[in-house]
Amino acid sequence: MERLAKRRHYQAWLLAARPRTLPLACASILLGTGLAASVDAFNGAVLLLALLTAIALQVLSNLANDYGDAASGADDQSRIGPVRAVSSGLLTPQAMRAGMVITAIVAALLGLLLLVTAFGNQWGQIVTFLLLGAASLLAAVTYTVGLGGTPYGYRGLGDIAVFIFFGLLGVLGTYYLHTHQLSWLPLLPAAACGLLATAVLNVNNVRDIESDARNGKITLAVRLGRANAINYHWALLGVALLLTLTYLVVLPVPLVGWSCLLVAKPLTDAARTLRHTHDGGMLTGMLKKTAISTLLYSVLLSIGLALF
Repeated sequence: MERLAKRRHYQAWLLAARPRTLPLACASILLGTGLAASVDAFNGAVLLLALLTAIALQVLSNLANDYGDAASGADDQSRIGPVRAVSSGLLTPQAMRAGMVITAIVAALLGLLLLVTAFGNQWGQIVTFLLLGAASLLAAVTYTVGLGGTPYGYRGLGDIAVFIFFGLLGVLGTYYLHTHQLSWLPLLPAAACGLLATAVLNVNNVRDIESDARNGKITLAVRLGRANAINYHWALLGVALLLTLTYLVVLPVPLVGWSCLLVAKPLTDAARTLRHTHDGGMLTGMLKKTAISTLLYSVLLSIGLALF
């Protein structure tokens, strides 16, 4: 019985960590590394530590999301997505808060080690990135756990946060960790990556639009309404692909890098399904397809850039 209880406890934490979301957290790191490799500035230790830090931050965000939605009552029996650990009673709120603290400490330590590895004793740059890291930690927690007010994820601001942290900051920050410099051209794929990550969030929010509205979780999809949220989704995809095409032409990137445009097919297939169905199971499948396509976009473009 004791072994069974431990196994169930482990499974509850695994459920709360939501490992299926972790590859998407790595997309911006891989793309930033590919951009750095294209200018002959690759550091394997930086890549490994950046991936581990991103994963720790994503786990923290998932734990906070589980806790925050349960505390606010945003999760109910009509929810379509995966079972939440706190609202289902698998983990207590106290245990989840402790897990969040531990994960935040791990993320902070990994981030500090990453900065020391990337910058050595260049303390000005370390302090700058420490501030950015603190902002990332705060954003991960306060998405659904407000600090003295309504969580920003309940105010329709989640899309902006995803665009910044999974796009601009994630890609350009990783690029800078490798190269110690910035240029305007990497901004194009960084923005594209952020837009695709935002599209992943939008699929999730369109799927949950009715339950979110009922429970006071005012996402951007709730504010826009379903029809406009789907038009917004097409705009995210269109601008992301246009920015990518511009980048591929301007650089120019070798033909292998153009393979990243292959993700246009599954992305648009998912968008069409989003428009034509309200079935929760199908929309969950489209959410996964959009997330995998976003990761594949970063991997394929990174390979092309590394071979540039």
